[in-house]
Amino acid sequence: MPEAPQSGPSVFKLSLFLYPFTMAAVAVNLFMVTLAWQRIGLPAFSPVLSIIVSLPLAIPVNWAAAKWVRRLMDEAGD
Repeated sequence: MPEAPQSGPSVFKLSLFLYPFTMAAVAVNLFMVTLAWQRIGLPAFSPVLSIIVSLPLAIPVNWAAAKWVRRLMDEAGD
């Protein structure tokens, strides 16, 4: 069944808006994971390194979050 035309921002525009938030969430979670893996003898990332590593890692997370938000907006419009 064809999808109805979207009203509101596209997934791309939503992803541009959401990227800083998803990147920050990825950075915090990455930092926390590296703190936890100190228990098995691995070194923890610094907060700055976590932010740098999260820049590319946040792209697929951001795309998924934007698609999810767009779907919720479409459902709310029904």
